[in-house]
Amino acid sequence: MAELGEWNRKGATLSDVTAQKEYGVSKDFIVNGIKSGKLEYREGVIWGNPYYRILRSQLDGYITEQLGLNYLMGKKNQAELRKVNKEIADIKKKLSELQARKAEIEESKNSLSKD
Repeated sequence: MAELGEWNRKGATLSDVTAQKEYGVSKDFIVNGIKSGKLEYREGVIWGNPYYRILRSQLDGYITEQLGLNYLMGKKNQAELRKVNKEIADIKKKLSELQARKAEIEESKNSLSKD
């Protein structure tokens, strides 16, 4: 069963749709976990679309039990790699913006010193 306050902790829960994207499992896989009692869930609705909210820790355990630890670790590594690549791209974009601004400031500084 879930730990005290686990449902309220940031990042401890995810929707069935997010679980499908992050872990590469089907909705049927998640529903089977719920029916077997391995996954606790709460129902939610966003814009009229129903979804299941499940605990990440229980999903990790269920995936390990059903598909193996190698599968779980592979999917987690892929997700982390995507996150790192996105962060690198964001930093590169910010760096190029800062370099352009620096060039503008230096140009402005040089034109003022000539006067």
